[in-house]
Amino acid sequence: MNAPVDLGRRIGYQLKKLDTALRAEMEAALRPHGLGVTQYACLELLDQQPGLSNAELARGAFVTRQAMNVVLRGLQDDGLVHRADTADHGRARPATLTSAGRARLTSGRHAVLAVEARMLAGFDADRAEALLTDLDAMAAALRGTRAE
Repeated sequence: MNAPVDLGRRIGYQLKKLDTALRAEMEAALRPHGLGVTQYACLELLDQQPGLSNAELARGAFVTRQAMNVVLRGLQDDGLVHRADTADHGRARPATLTSAGRARLTSGRHAVLAVEARMLAGFDADRAEALLTDLDAMAAALRGTRAE
């Protein structure tokens, strides 16, 4: 008979526990700004790379294309994102932030950074940087690529 696994000592379990706690805190912090985590991620991605397609945004926000399409429609209806009525080529309709979207992103970003600061309060800058490097290396190992 196999010995029981101590989940508290399993990195995957601890990462999922952190992911769940972080998402809950981010959702709560973003709610007063009229955003959810996926909407916020979409706005951040468009701020960094204007003109991304639905598929590119879905990959960057870790959701399906169908889910991102719903998110984009909502952001567009709220006047935070603009999408062309027709595609320049193919079916992709690039999205960009509106000025209202940029303002909402700025207020939401402050809330998210405050959550992250609380999460990292016990870490000095070197330890936080090492953690980022380690997490990137773990993700790269699972993808079968080198860390970025």
